[in-house]
Amino acid sequence: MSTATASNVFLGTGRRKTATARVRLSEGSGKLTVNGRDFDTYFTHENFSKAAYAPLLTVDLRDKIDVSVNVSGGGIAGQAGAVAHGIARALQKLNPELRVPLKKAGHLERDDRMKERKKPGQPGARKRFQFSKR
Repeated sequence: MSTATASNVFLGTGRRKTATARVRLSEGSGKLTVNGRDFDTYFTHENFSKAAYAPLLTVDLRDKIDVSVNVSGGGIAGQAGAVAHGIARALQKLNPELRVPLKKAGHLERDDRMKERKKPGQPGARKRFQFSKR
């Protein structure tokens, strides 16, 4: 890739649960791809695809920016959240003035909720084995 095109590409990394998304933004016609597939074929449920490109709708750039994402780890919901976080971070690099609306909408904040670990002597994180009095 030449340096002329590299200067027009903005990178962002998003994370959610155990999913990590590497996002590349460039000016274009609004083409969205995830792992080489179209956005709507990758995120099969409408709610996940809407959640993933929500930062673009917040700043009204849905049809002006091409988004290419590599996402790995986690499930479909975690990946959608990671993609949204990465898009928001890349948009902030694209134009620092977009920070205020993105932050107000909550797109720049990393959702740090993770699965709680299983504890020893229990079948799960909180669940206990059945108690027998006799």
